[in-house]
This record gives sequence, C-alpha cells and structure tokens, in this order.
Amino acid sequence: MQKFKGLSLLACATALVACGGGDDDNVITPPTPDMSRGALLSTVPSTVVQFDAAGMAQYLTATPSGTSLLAVAGAPVCGVSVYEFEYATVGGANETTNATGAIMAPTGTDAACSGPRPTLLYAHGTTTDRNFNIAKIDDASNSGANEGALIAAMYAAQGFVVVAPNYAGYHKSKLDYHPYLHGDQQSKDMIDALTAARKAFAGLQIKESDKLLLSGYSQGGYVAMATHRALQAAGVKVTASAPLSGPYALAAFGDAMYYGNVNLGATIFVPMMSTAYQKAYGNIYTNPGDLFETTYATGIESLLPTTQPMATLYSQGKLPQTALFNSTPPAPSLANITPPTTPAAQAPLFALGFGNPALIKNEARLGYLMDAQANPDGAVPTLLTGLPAAAPAHPMRKALKDNDLRNWTPTSPVLLCGGNADPTVFYGLNTTAMQALWTAPSPLAPAAGMVAVLDVDSASAGLGDPFAAVKAGFAQAKTATATAGGASAVVQTYHGGLVPPFCTAAARGFFQQALAVN
Repeated sequence: MQKFKGLSLLACATALVACGGGDDDNVITPPTPDMSRGALLSTVPSTVVQFDAAGMAQYLTATPSGTSLLAVAGAPVCGVSVYEFEYATVGGANETTNATGAIMAPTGTDAACSGPRPTLLYAHGTTTDRNFNIAKIDDASNSGANEGALIAAMYAAQGFVVVAPNYAGYHKSKLDYHPYLHGDQQSKDMIDALTAARKAFAGLQIKESDKLLLSGYSQGGYVAMATHRALQAAGVKVTASAPLSGPYALAAFGDAMYYGNVNLGATIFVPMMSTAYQKAYGNIYTNPGDLFETTYATGIESLLPTTQPMATLYSQGKLPQTALFNSTPPAPSLANITPPTTPAAQAPLFALGFGNPALIKNEARLGYLMDAQANPDGAVPTLLTGLPAAAPAHPMRKALKDNDLRNWTPTSPVLLCGGNADPTVFYGLNTTAMQALWTAPSPLAPAAGMVAVLDVDSASAGLGDPFAAVKAGFAQAKTATATAGGASAVVQTYHGGLVPPFCTAAARGFFQQALAVN
C-alpha cells in the first residue's frame, strides 16, 4: 500500500480528524516526479522474463524463426534477464516527455556472464506500431518481440549488458508523435535511456565495465551513428560502434527519392519524417495540405505511429501502399523521372512509387526538385563532393541537411554493414557514401583501419576474409527465401528479415575484436 508522510491512505480514510478532516491545507499530494533528462521514472524496473542459458535455447527453438536465429547467434552461454524501465527525455522541440526501454542482462556462473560486462546501447528499426516494446521478447503479439529476441540472443546471451530504448512516442510515452530521424532528439533519447538504465543497474545487480558499444539497424543504424557522433562531441569514450543499414546520407536519400528513386516503404517514412520535422522546425508546411494530397492530408500528422495494422490503414484509404508520387509529371521536363527507367534493375521498384491518387502533391514535388536543381547535393543526382548541398533553400531540404550525418569523423572503430540490393535503405547512397567520405584523401577520413565496411550480399574474399562465414550464411538464407517464395519474397524480406541477423552477427564479432584490444 502506498504511504505518504507515515500515514497510509486507508488510515486517512478511516480517521478524517487525524488527517485534517478534508481541510485543503492538509491535502497530501504525491511529489512531482523528476522529469530532468535521464531521470529513472521506474524506481524498480519490472521483470519481463528470465531464462537460464538452457531456457533461452529452449525458448528460441520453439519457433522456426527462433531456430534460424539460434543458428546464426550461436548457443547461449548465459541466461538472460529482461527488464522494462521508464525514463525522462525530450521530444523534437525539446519538450519534456517520457519513454520506456529494455535492460537485458546476462546471468549465470560462466566467466563470460558475471563480473563487469561491456554495455551495448542498441537502437531499434522503424516501426509503425505505437505499442512497440522491445522488452517483450516472449510475447509474439508485440511487434518488438522479434528484434528484442534478436538482440537478447546475439548479445545478452553472450555476455553483453544491453540497453535498448523504445524511443519517445512509443509504448507508454506521452509524446503524441515520434521524432523520426531527428538526429539531435534521437541521440538525446539514447543517451537519456543509458543514463537512466545505469541508475537501475545496482538494484538489479548488474555490473558494467567501462566499455560502451553502440549499434542499431535501419532507423536504428542512423540513430546509432548520430549517438556516436553526439557522445564523441561530448567527450564520452565509445569503444566501438556498428551502425547497420541506416540512412546516414539523409539529404542525398531525400533528393534521390524526389528525383524518382522511390524506396520500398516510402509512404510510411515520408509522413513520419515530415511530422517529426514539422514539430521540430515548424516550417515544413503551413498545413498538411501543402504537402499531402487532399485524399490523405486530413489527420496525417497523428496517423503514425498507430495501434492499427498498416493493412487496415491502407484499406481505409488513410495512406497509399506504394504511390508516393503522381504518375503525371509535375512538369514536362520531369517526364523521364516520373518514374525513372534507369537503372533497369531498379526501374520496377521505382515504378511502384508512382500512381494516382498519390501521397505527395505534384506542386510539392516540383518545389522540392527546383531547389535540388538550383542547390544540388554533392552525391545526387551526380557524384561530386559527396557532401550535402551548401545552402539548400527548401524547408524540407534544410531539415534533411540538418539531420544528415555526412559531417563528422569517428575517433573510435566503426563497422558499417548492409546489403547492396537493399530496396528500402539504398546501400550505395548511404553505406558506400559514408565509406567514401571516411576514406583518404577525403578531409573527413579517420585514421587508417578505423572503419570497416561489410556488404553481406557479396562474394567472400577468400581465406583472409573475416566476414566469409557471414556472407555464406546470408547467401544460403537468400537462396532459401527465393526457393520458397520467388524473387518478390527476397525483395519484400531483404531489408527487414534477411540482412538484420547477419549484420548483427558481424557486429558482435567486430565488437569482440575491439574489446580484445581496448
């Protein structure tokens, strides 16, 4: 029972005179919670699930997907305890809010599971599910279960402490939007989650070493890199990071999209990003109808994330499934990119992004492209400097540049991993772009050997290839997917299903090497 100033609520209810008899001067109010950034709001994080090593293995082998994961992650060395915690952070306009996350701790008597352990701060990928909770690894009905299980099996069961926020705008967060791909907010969110989680470690009997690792996939790859940049700027040592399949060159990615290179999932990503930047900067549009077609404009700012399945939103006409742009060119000179027909291998994918009704108004696309042509990005449509445009004038292009990650140099080891045929986050435009900027003689190049790059969808370089096993495993998984469902199944599962476990396995190996020499 909750008590205030030594008196239980029941005692007050049965002895009104002693409690002030209802006098306003004696009303007892609970203390205002500390909402400063990084405050731990759940004094005792709740236990979600606990497995010993054998139980973790049994849990994974109970499903085909878990069995496949186990084959990539390896047999659990440690048991895993998963806790849910709540912390204070900020939104995209620096407004105070709350968020939740997971702490995953290794348990057991093995030397790899006890004593001070390295900490992995993990950023999850894009989700439209408002109730996403990465701590619920044992609940198949929660959309966070798969990614949570992946991280638990790959890291916590192998001796890493994991801190994985759900982000502001998800689960129990009171923020009514998600600051999607807003680099400043998302790095703050990650740092706040780590700060709060560390306040809970002692009570959970978790001991961490001084080794801090960062990783994340897709949106999380972007967030992990933004967080590495922020921590480095703050003078906090990062042992190593592994951003995976992220949209790092955000301004170039946006320009490519408006030039017609529409990626799979664009009708989800664009509304989430537009809302996030509108909340942060206030100038993306005067009203949603300036950007979105009338068919979709009403209510779109509060549409995502959602508690409804995306199939429901599509069937209700709230969003088009693939038609980001109108198949009628916004100007005659743009007919050849409405949609583009080159490169031929990607033309069918780009064509999916055009239709009628479309999500984005032709006038909005034309305005964006006029600025892109007047103030071109250094990577799109022609590779020049590889850097963002010096002075974009369009508000969305300004926002994308503000959140682009082509502006820093890591001082600790980084692994970039992805797959070259990714239809959702284009590998060449993001991973390869960062690789070029971080390679001499680029002025952003770090010390030699600081950056490693892995394309899981490439041939092994032979006996000396440290990623040969990862590449072989990916090739087998890709072949099995094609055999079962054809080429379309590979396209549909490439980004969200095929690449993640193999890039994550490569990241763990990279971290183990970094820990061995640091």
